Amino acid sequence: MPNSMPVIHSIAPLAAETDAWLVDIWGVIHNGVTPFVGAGEACARFREGGGAVLLLSNSPRPSAGVKAQLDQIGVRADAYDAILSSGDATRELIQAYSGQGIFHLGPSRDEPIFAGIDVERVGAGSGDGAKVVVCTGLFDDTRETPADYAEMLEAFAARGLPMICANPDIKVERGGHIIYCAGALAHAYSALGSPVALAGKPFKPIYDMAFKDLAEIRGRDLARSRTLAIGDGVKTDIAGAIAAGVRAVYVASRVHMGDDEALEPAVLDTLFPDKSARPIAAMAELVW
Repeated sequence: MPNSMPVIHSIAPLAAETDAWLVDIWGVIHNGVTPFVGAGEACARFREGGGAVLLLSNSPRPSAGVKAQLDQIGVRADAYDAILSSGDATRELIQAYSGQGIFHLGPSRDEPIFAGIDVERVGAGSGDGAKVVVCTGLFDDTRETPADYAEMLEAFAARGLPMICANPDIKVERGGHIIYCAGALAHAYSALGSPVALAGKPFKPIYDMAFKDLAEIRGRDLARSRTLAIGDGVKTDIAGAIAAGVRAVYVASRVHMGDDEALEPAVLDTLFPDKSARPIAAMAELVW
């Protein structure tokens, strides 16, 4: 049995050992509807002490849209220095299809991801001229599941269309309900043998972009050993940070744990069986 990681009740001791935090948004800062007051306070206090906070999100929206959502939800503005989203990283992948037709699989609220990029949005039919599918999510994530897209994905696969996935998350919690994300459709499409490109967490491009942003914020390059990632996604936030050479703290959420499961050694050992890819600590919530 792996040695259990510590469960901590305050992030303050780790703050003294770090210069910057990479903080997940959905599940750590808010639940899609309500801000987590303690998390906002912890980030603000870290910044007051000289630390830098980059909110690192798998949202398919570019960072400007993410900020607008944070303002709408009521997340305090002094909790972070900047935002970097999967949408920001994905735009670079979409640029490769400049001048060509793309099919947008996702809700209209994600359309800003295409702003300023010379692509033509076309229909899903075989004669519509799509060269790639850009998936930002389900059309209606309040009631649909990946099973509703089986026929569509099979048709795309038969045509050999590649997919760009703007949000690698499989599921998130929104206001107490679990909803599917673009990553669930990308996983189903990949299972059909079709090519899928992803740029968000846990993949390397977004971490390279993150450290460029942190260097701009602080005016110097920051050591990854002095950076801490905080997130609730086992295979995204935690796995991605560790692969990028960044220590991580796991924040418990219903995405990976049931309502009746406590944050205890047996549960954590099941979530993180590989000792070489484990966070340094776990928390029930991000608090100072």
